Amino acid sequence: MNYLSIGDLAQTFQTRRQNVALKSDLQRLSQEMTSGIRKDSTAATGGDFSALSSIERSLAMANSYSVATSEAALLTSTAQTSLETVESLMTELAPALLTAGSSAQALLIQATAADGRAKFETALGALNVRAADRYALSGTATDTPPLADAQTILADLQAAIAAETTAAGIAAAVEAWFDTPGGGFETVAYRGSEPIQPLRLSDDTSIRFEITASDERVRNTLKGLAMAALLDAGALSGTGAERAELARLAGVSLLDAASGMAALRADVGIAEASVDQTAARNAATVSALEMARNGIMAVDPYKTATELEAVRSQLEILYSVTARLSRLSLADYL
Repeated sequence: MNYLSIGDLAQTFQTRRQNVALKSDLQRLSQEMTSGIRKDSTAATGGDFSALSSIERSLAMANSYSVATSEAALLTSTAQTSLETVESLMTELAPALLTAGSSAQALLIQATAADGRAKFETALGALNVRAADRYALSGTATDTPPLADAQTILADLQAAIAAETTAAGIAAAVEAWFDTPGGGFETVAYRGSEPIQPLRLSDDTSIRFEITASDERVRNTLKGLAMAALLDAGALSGTGAERAELARLAGVSLLDAASGMAALRADVGIAEASVDQTAARNAATVSALEMARNGIMAVDPYKTATELEAVRSQLEILYSVTARLSRLSLADYL
């Protein structure tokens, strides 16, 4: 009977080749079983990558927009928290200033003024808040605190009111310092820049976040707080009636600014809502694209498990055969 045979060296190479092939299949099937995605994209697409490439590109864009949306959400929520803190401070201080002003008691005025100075410093700290290593209310100058420290601002305000001897005069000087274009606020206090450009959150959605610490509504709030701080710094010292009047004017200023601050927080709230809605749409888009990609690249778990078990069995058989061949000898053959 005729038959073909191969030498020992050829047999060794053939066994190694089968071993490498089975191990490669085992690794591939294990990876596919774990990830649920086929490793061979050519086989999955039948060689036509147009649909898969389009899905992958859209998915990459959607994921990048998700990052932008997360940053926008952090920015708006940080600004909202900052403004909430300032609004809370002015809400607490305004009635106290009005009470101190109407009572005309020197000790009460001084205590309220000290509280006003502390709240002024706290408000400046809240407005200088940072979000993800950027200042939320500095406009495009994100690496610079939007406002100077309380000591710097009060020193310049004291110079501006030095010639005033009445509460009305000081109130007018403070208002001019905050409101005059190119005045003290813009040259000394505000260190930010112009508002940032609209934030693009998707292909068809962007939001405008133009709020900075130089906003008129923020300035109006700081006016009342600054007047209270100036009282604590010794403004109109020795004139009890005028100090009481300045306390009253500071309280009235804060009350007048309350509606503006509420409107400012509402503007930020609108931006927050827009970001949340866009984030939800982006998440839905990502889910839809991932499902479409899985429809092309996903493996059949049952089929993959069956093939994995078959490869494992073949590898065990190969090891058994190799072990038997390795024990062959001429004595055993004879």
